[in-house]
Formats: sequence, structure tokens, C-alpha cells
Amino acid sequence: MTGPGGRMTGSGGRMTGPTTPSGPREGLTADDAVRAMLLLMPRVAARVKRTAVPEALAGFQLAPRHLSLLAYLVFDGPMPVGALAERLEVAHTTASLMVGDLTRQGVLERRPDPADRRRTIVSLTADPATRTAVERWLANGSASWQAAFAPLTPAERALFVRTMAAYEQGTADGA
Repeated sequence: MTGPGGRMTGSGGRMTGPTTPSGPREGLTADDAVRAMLLLMPRVAARVKRTAVPEALAGFQLAPRHLSLLAYLVFDGPMPVGALAERLEVAHTTASLMVGDLTRQGVLERRPDPADRRRTIVSLTADPATRTAVERWLANGSASWQAAFAPLTPAERALFVRTMAAYEQGTADGA
């Protein structure tokens, strides 16, 4: 809640810090933080859902689970299926099924690892139109995260990521 002078108030009207247009500059009580996130999260989800699939990708059957996989390949480059599975925190078979699905659609390419022919290296397609569409689709989210994280210290970034992971886990446990 906002009190006199634009200051955030907590339980019992206790001041917890002045606000800026983007939120509090200092701390929040746990209750005020919950209230703020209950207001913010639906807006974030709505904006993410409104992110239009680029026309060049409209014919592909891309699900939200594919976005993380594509993001790793855009930002980190080609990698083995096992590395994708590890980063996505899914079973190797799940990652392999996702890669197979996107390969059949022409979004990804697989090739044997020259260093170990038993491993498969996955990369974005060489097709420039599809590749550019994927990169542009992910660019807005990436730029938004870069801007949000830029003023934070590495410890603050880690705290935010851990907090979001704990929230996600909590919502999964309550389902």
C-alpha cells in the first residue's frame, strides 16, 4: 500500500521505503512483497502470452517448452542433446523428443559430434529466414532481462533467480 509521500506501507501502516515509478527503492515487508507480486505476475504472464509468434514461424508447432531449448541454442550455440537436457532440467529422452520434433519441423538440425560419433550435436537450422525469426523472437525477452538485471549485483541476480525457482516449485507443489 502507498502511504503519505509515496512511501510503501506494510502491516499496521509501517513505512518500508520510498517508491519509484518502477517500485520500492528500499525493502518491503513479506506481505507487501506478496501483494506486489500478486499484481505483477498476471501482468507479466499476459505480456508474455501476447508475444506474437513471428510470421516465418507461424506454421511451426512451437510450444512454450520449446522456447527455453531455442534460447539455449541461440545464446550458447550448438551443443549435445545431453547438455540441452541438463540445462532444461529434463530427462535425456525428453530433450531428444523435443529436438526430434523441432528437427522434423525444420527449426533444428542434428549432426554427429566429430569428436565422438555416438553423440549428436544440435543447432538451429541453417535456413536464414527461420534462424533469423527465432533469434528475433527471443531478442525482446533477452533484452528485457538484460535491462532488468543490469543494475543488480551478481548476488542480487542469484537471489532473484533462486526466488523465482522457489516460487515455481511452490506452485508445482500446490498443484
